[in-house]
Amino acid sequence: MTNLKTSQRRARSGVLMTISCAILLACSTPAPPPVVKSGKTNLGNVPQNAPVNYPVLAREAPPLPREFRAAWVSTVANIDWPSRRDLSSDKQKAEILNILDNAVSLKLNAIVLQVRPAADAIYPSSIEPWSEFLTGEQGRPPSPYYDPLQFWVEQAHARGLELHAWFNPYRARTAQSKTVMASNHISKQFPQVVKTYGDLQWMDPGEPIAIQQTLNVIGDVARRYDVDGIHIDDYFYPYPVKNGNSTEIDFPDDPSWIAYLQAGGSLNRADWRRSNVNHLVEAIHLRVHQEKPWIKFGISPFGIGRPDRLPPGIAGFSQYDKLYADVELWLAQGWLDYLAPQLYWPINQGPQAFKVLLDYWLAQNSQNKHVWPGLYTSRIDSSDKSWPTDEILNQVDAMREKGGNGHLHFSMAALNQNRKDIRKRLSTEKYTSQALIPASPWLDASLPGSPVLEASADKKSLRLQLPEPVPGIGTSNARLLAIWKRTGQQWLFSVLPAQNMTIDLADDPQFGAIKQVTVSTISRTGQESLRSSYSLP
Repeated sequence: MTNLKTSQRRARSGVLMTISCAILLACSTPAPPPVVKSGKTNLGNVPQNAPVNYPVLAREAPPLPREFRAAWVSTVANIDWPSRRDLSSDKQKAEILNILDNAVSLKLNAIVLQVRPAADAIYPSSIEPWSEFLTGEQGRPPSPYYDPLQFWVEQAHARGLELHAWFNPYRARTAQSKTVMASNHISKQFPQVVKTYGDLQWMDPGEPIAIQQTLNVIGDVARRYDVDGIHIDDYFYPYPVKNGNSTEIDFPDDPSWIAYLQAGGSLNRADWRRSNVNHLVEAIHLRVHQEKPWIKFGISPFGIGRPDRLPPGIAGFSQYDKLYADVELWLAQGWLDYLAPQLYWPINQGPQAFKVLLDYWLAQNSQNKHVWPGLYTSRIDSSDKSWPTDEILNQVDAMREKGGNGHLHFSMAALNQNRKDIRKRLSTEKYTSQALIPASPWLDASLPGSPVLEASADKKSLRLQLPEPVPGIGTSNARLLAIWKRTGQQWLFSVLPAQNMTIDLADDPQFGAIKQVTVSTISRTGQESLRSSYSLP
């Protein structure tokens, strides 16, 4: 997920847009038909015995287009943001706005922001120090002072984007670190749980203090910030380091292993390590939903699963044996809301074939959570080994052909820089309409309240009101507005934050006058309200 990681991986694995019927293949189940009183508004969700006239069916708007479209934004080593460690607060903010605006122009709907690169923070924390990748010195706050994570959340939501906070679970220091550790860094407070391994420092997953530190950090962010997701990457036990003889060096966790045995533990060492990681994953899942039940918990593991379950022809690095990540168990137990396996290989690379691996992970998803693969978009670069742009476009097609409903790009830098026209081509060829994130009804299946629509005096806009909750029907936990506009030729789809209480009725420059507007609200977990419609003369 970083330059460090991707180089390791190469070594290891040797806003209105038209929408067509084709796009609707990835849509959700159609909502109830819209209702309308000619020239008046639908009252939305009302009790069945309410004294209202029966409305007339309007021409039905299509189902909502649904697809998770996200990009990782790495802070470690200044890969994506901030671009340097010495930027002023204003320049950092300008880069944030540029990233978010490019995400909107591309028609993404989520950003996965790295908030904890190495037991540090890009936000004010009483638990861990400010990251040196933010200010050039660990422990130093931005100057002039601001809260970067709060700024990211507010600006993302103002643009209708979700913001997922991404944590590295156990890394304590990277090879790119240059400054001394702050006094409140875990390596200073609890040096016994931090191990030097190669050119890294790593919290020992077998140490209860290390597990609790990560849980406390994640719980703190989930509680204090209006994030839409909590996300962890593939760094559990570290990727193996080799000595001069190309022999793998075992992770130095003898103290915690011996303590486990002395306490009566009976697992072998590999199973014990996997148990430690399983405990963390299950605990994060519980902690996140205790803090806020609607937050999605996502994991982006290495893309190859257990060796004893691999499809024919698939080979490569075993995260089960080396990182001690039993991803199949996590899916089976439902300890996550979405899985983003890092499928960072070309479609035609046989031992790690993209389509075969995608099929594998979809088949493991017995709890019907989301499976949104990670795409190696940053492999489009200026090097001799650069991928062609068509590789990523074809992977998007492959994901859709398999019935998938989402994916993530690693990382935003490639999209922001529009390398080899990747951003432009995705926008014009693959993301031809905005899309909503697929719903997660297991988190909250209640419907948000339907909007009430009222035309302005000059008939140039619609004003929206969100009603109070109606007992037994739904709530008003609206986060987004899903808007269909019908012209004489076709339906046009757009998404707006629910704070936007006005819809423009001006003619579409390409398709002419607006004949009908159908609006629904979308909850934090992606549930769609009953639809409200307004017909124009």
